[in-house]
Amino acid sequence: MILQRGEAALLRHFSRFKLHRNKVDGSCLTFRHRWMKITPFMHGFKLMSTRPNKENVDLSVFSSDRIRNFCIIAHIDHGKSTLADRLLEITGAISATEKNRQVLDQLQVERERGITVKAQTASLFYHHQGVPHLLNLIDTPGHVDFSYEVSRSISACQGVLLIVDANQGIQAQTVANFYLAFEAQLAIIPIINKIDLKNADPERVEAQIEKVFDIPRDECIRISAKLGTNVDKVLEAVVERIPPPAASPESPLRALVFDSNFDHYRGVVANVALFGGKVKKGDRVVSSHLKKTYEIQEVGILRPQELPTSQLFAGQVGFVVAGMKDIKEAQVGDTLFLQDRPVEPLPGFKAAKPMVFAGMFPMDQSEYTGLRSAIQRLTLNDSSVSVQRDSSLALGAGWRLGFLGLLHMEVFNQRLEQEFNASVIVTAPTVPYKAVLSSAKLIKEHGSEEIIVVNPAQFPDRSVVSQYLEPIVLGTILAPDDFTGQILSLCASRRGVQKNMLYIDDHRVMMKYMFPLNEIVVDFYDLLKSMSSGYASFDYENAGYEAADLIKMEILLNGRPVEELTTIVHRARAYSAGKAMCERLKESIPRQMFEVAVQAAIGSKVIARETIKAFRKNVLAKCYGGDITRKMKLLKRQAEGKKKMRRIGNVDVPKDAFISVLKRKDK
Repeated sequence: MILQRGEAALLRHFSRFKLHRNKVDGSCLTFRHRWMKITPFMHGFKLMSTRPNKENVDLSVFSSDRIRNFCIIAHIDHGKSTLADRLLEITGAISATEKNRQVLDQLQVERERGITVKAQTASLFYHHQGVPHLLNLIDTPGHVDFSYEVSRSISACQGVLLIVDANQGIQAQTVANFYLAFEAQLAIIPIINKIDLKNADPERVEAQIEKVFDIPRDECIRISAKLGTNVDKVLEAVVERIPPPAASPESPLRALVFDSNFDHYRGVVANVALFGGKVKKGDRVVSSHLKKTYEIQEVGILRPQELPTSQLFAGQVGFVVAGMKDIKEAQVGDTLFLQDRPVEPLPGFKAAKPMVFAGMFPMDQSEYTGLRSAIQRLTLNDSSVSVQRDSSLALGAGWRLGFLGLLHMEVFNQRLEQEFNASVIVTAPTVPYKAVLSSAKLIKEHGSEEIIVVNPAQFPDRSVVSQYLEPIVLGTILAPDDFTGQILSLCASRRGVQKNMLYIDDHRVMMKYMFPLNEIVVDFYDLLKSMSSGYASFDYENAGYEAADLIKMEILLNGRPVEELTTIVHRARAYSAGKAMCERLKESIPRQMFEVAVQAAIGSKVIARETIKAFRKNVLAKCYGGDITRKMKLLKRQAEGKKKMRRIGNVDVPKDAFISVLKRKDK
């Protein structure tokens, strides 16, 4: 192992730490990563053995006709990451010892949850009929909450591998991802995975693909990514069916930034797809977004670790380091071009539309600055999160963040804790509403007749509003027909309006519903999975806004409103929602030394109430006989003390209550 100057001396100084050798190659790399985490001043020293020094890969031999850019899309748990492992293994990017390790799932949260939440890129060298090819692979997430990652990945590709489970068949997110690729006019290669399973039925799945997607069944490739069966046919199909990128190295440089992350030592590392020209170390490039000029410090490809190269050419996908130190300088969707050859910027991406908003506050206000830096760096890596400053009387200064769904919010919170050691309080999730103002004064103040309300505490009063609008989504449900009746009842209870019902085969039905987003965002998917024994799948897309009779419901603790628990509900569901929230709070808030009244109120009218009983103390336990007036004095003093505590006492609300209070238990 090669050590930087001074590092060997520091290792001898800290020789009291026990070395744990890496099981793979016998090095001390595992120990050194752990040691650098617990020794802050060692962060300035880096191992030279972790990244290659020689730029020994010549990408000039890969002309655009020998390049294929593709991504893997599928429903969650259909085998995307496992297939990516096999492709990496066959092309020599990883060794056989890393088999079935899902190498591209590099985040701790991905390992723990067993899902992909972040698209990852890898470049593969593959010889087809004796001709070397460069295959750029992007592994994408499968959950609906991370569809923005899929749409950004598709923009850098010319084709997709659409994976379908041979046992489960077409699922809701399979349909959604297909239409993303279809609208982008990409070549689609259907892959039927898991043919090694006992209950696999590839013939039935091929019939589903032909009926739903109008793709001939003879174009489907049957594989087992786990065992590696027929995976070589996938690589052949990628070369033969996916067109090469239409780009020339002689044209001006146009590099699309489709992803980025922050490195403590080098600044922003941007993943780019070159739609023309070439770029090398020392070139001066300009950002179309900020019009700033940067000098390229490093270029390379991902295999999936960073591999520096001398240049990147048109049609290729790689990374560039340009000395961007400010997080705001790296905008996903930006176009980089050479300083002396300006070009028109690429279209970029549609801005992500947050579907769920939640307040995020530090546990202690002294941690505000550190949490702000952590959120900025994490949003650079996840550009679909929107951030705006917020404040609360109870929780202090913080932010209101917009997410694509509840799982997205949970994963973001978990990454803050794991990657930045930040502890936060997250308030109950809400959806964005619109209000059409009728007051001329407010219209002038806001500059528009229609305003968006993301914080329920700022919901305008009915007296100044002509109508309220709530977000509507088009939901797609795929399930066995045995559970159709239960699913129809669940959708009706969530104010769903059926739009379509189609049998995709003899046993599976696809239903389309229009839902108010507020009715499905918290626990609808969990209930759907529960009542269908896990066989149903659900996906939704934005369908605009509709007028609705909405009201603001406040939660009072001993007569004091709790701003963080204020919610917007439909008038028809106000009583049931208020009663359910009071019952949840009664279970979530610990008992106090005084009685706590939990109330749901609309304006000045209380519509539901629960009481948290006080801890009882027997003040007469030590009184044996004696004067009755002594006992009366003790009881009177106890009553006066409880009354005073009720008046000035603060109720401790656990942070878990903010989410659990919204979850309903539909019968």
